[in-house]
Amino acid sequence: MPTEQKPAEEKPKRRAGRNLPAAIGVGAGLGGAVIASLFVWIPAFLALVVAAVIVGIWEMVRAVSVNKAKPPLVPLLIGGPCMVVLAWFGGADLLPVGLLATLLVVFVWRFAGGPRDYQRDVTAGALIAVYVPFLGAFAALLAHPGKDVSDGAVRVLVTVLAVVLSDTGGYVTGVFLGRHPMAPSVSPAKSWEGAAGSVVWTGAGSALALSLLLDDAVWWHGAVFGVAVSIASVLGDLGESLIKRDLGVKDMSNLLPGHGGLMDRLDSILLALPTAYAVLAFLVPPS
Repeated sequence: MPTEQKPAEEKPKRRAGRNLPAAIGVGAGLGGAVIASLFVWIPAFLALVVAAVIVGIWEMVRAVSVNKAKPPLVPLLIGGPCMVVLAWFGGADLLPVGLLATLLVVFVWRFAGGPRDYQRDVTAGALIAVYVPFLGAFAALLAHPGKDVSDGAVRVLVTVLAVVLSDTGGYVTGVFLGRHPMAPSVSPAKSWEGAAGSVVWTGAGSALALSLLLDDAVWWHGAVFGVAVSIASVLGDLGESLIKRDLGVKDMSNLLPGHGGLMDRLDSILLALPTAYAVLAFLVPPS
């Protein structure tokens, strides 16, 4: 009698729930697009930031809907990109104006839904308006700080590099030395040792990067910049983990193969952007 054949075992494609080849490919593609837009034709970077804000808003609205919140999508999708454009062309003075206008329209737009759950919906809308387009607009402020556009491209580059160093340094240090959980109820994999590694790696790497790439910057400017950005990056990562745990979702979406959603990739950088902008504006003012 013929023996029953067992189905061939599927070769493992995933590690920790992620498709590693896809994750590497998507990450490389996104990084290449950012670098090309910064140093080939910088207005394309504005378009990338606007697109990222639109996708991020959509993902956040989709995620909070799990808890039945219904923030007004239309004013967020209009106001969010407007904040980025105002920051690009009008600078830091106009960004708060864009935020206030967006919040006002969100509050008024929701009137049509009646009083039921009004506070919940507008609170979710306000959170999204601040978290995604307002923080994201600081990428535009970094890239367009003054007359020297090339200086702006470098400011964005060193910020992204600092976030990458923070993530990488924290991961490697945590894997080999992590013993004490940092926030076990929020992100069990994070340790105090990993956080310290993030700060050390980013401080050292940024000291070198700023002294080489940014005019008028010296090594200690980079060290201070790196430490500040690393702390903001870790807090931003924890903040989004807290939001996702509160909502009961693993990823903000499944838009990016191997990564989850775009917001799952931007969690470390969103809070780092205003931090980087403020530190650089103080230590190395744009020309």
